[in-house]
Amino acid sequence: MHKWQQPGRRTVLGAAALGAGAAVFGTAGQASARAREGVPQELPVPLIVGHRGASGYRPEHTFGSYQLALDMGADVIEQDLVPTKDGHLVCRHENDITATTDVSAHPEFADRKTTKTVDGAKLTGWFTEDFTLAELKTLRAKERIPGTRQHNTLYDGVWDVPTFEEVLQWAEREGRKRGRRVWLHIETKHPTYFRKLGLGLEERLAKALRAHGRHRKNSPNFLQSFEPSSIQRLDKLVDCPKVVLLGTLKDRPWDFTATGDPRTVADLVKPEGLKWLAGFAQGIGPDLTVIIPRDADGKLGEPSSVVKDAHAAGLVLHPYTVRNENTFLPTDMRRGTDPNAYGDSLRFFKALLGTGIDGLFSDNPDTALLAAAEFRKR
Repeated sequence: MHKWQQPGRRTVLGAAALGAGAAVFGTAGQASARAREGVPQELPVPLIVGHRGASGYRPEHTFGSYQLALDMGADVIEQDLVPTKDGHLVCRHENDITATTDVSAHPEFADRKTTKTVDGAKLTGWFTEDFTLAELKTLRAKERIPGTRQHNTLYDGVWDVPTFEEVLQWAEREGRKRGRRVWLHIETKHPTYFRKLGLGLEERLAKALRAHGRHRKNSPNFLQSFEPSSIQRLDKLVDCPKVVLLGTLKDRPWDFTATGDPRTVADLVKPEGLKWLAGFAQGIGPDLTVIIPRDADGKLGEPSSVVKDAHAAGLVLHPYTVRNENTFLPTDMRRGTDPNAYGDSLRFFKALLGTGIDGLFSDNPDTALLAAAEFRKR
């Protein structure tokens, strides 16, 4: 393993989450200075986000997955939001629910199967925007990748598709029970696509957050999107901390494609791009390869300068997503030949955390927390 620089406890995450004055909303220099002060805040650094809950152990975006992630100790629980035909926000990673529900087994919905183009990708299946909430609630959730996570299929059909309103109520109940706030990481999915359908996500999300008092600078949630314009829109509606998600260096945000903006992720993680993002966001969530690239053989390379550059711009970093299975790991951290067996994910977690990132998404919160504990002591 490389000799990674070991981080001390920083407050940049807490500053972003709690709106601590100039640490986030001031100049980049002020933010960078605050980041080194070491003042404890509500969330630990580095924090662990339960990616779609504890999706390594339960079907994603179900209350089974969310509850397990929280019980495991995940610091923040993620939701992806898409709308129904009648404008309700529900938690699915995609609006295409073919792989994550039993919709194909419902003959009454056979005629809803269709082909659509979503963010440039042609997809055939069933889509949330073609169902009312009442119709969607007749479906049951199932494991998205049963070939990789056969053990998760045990829970197929146990839970339905949760609404965002139900998640907010769940978070409040769990917070009262535990005597602490339950943090959420909430993503708007395909916002440009849905806005063109008259199902704008940002206003609906802001309304729900306001109804539960989660719209303030110190509210226990992060808002995230792969489309910077969605975060810009949210920045005008609510004050809670916001994170721009970024794909691989060659990727281009879909709203950029739609408006003719030529910039790619590689442009956005340069100092000038990060400064622009810091004008309306408090953090970035890059693909793991943006933090530590891999070589032509898929082995882990040397860390990039993105962590240092983002911190200099006053931004926190919550990269995504570490999973325990070989198929998702760098080739030099795999064990055996079974792609679905667990590899040396602890070593991968530690390599990433050693770069100084402020948080990390994982399908396996328990493994992630075990690795993070070592860095939280410093």
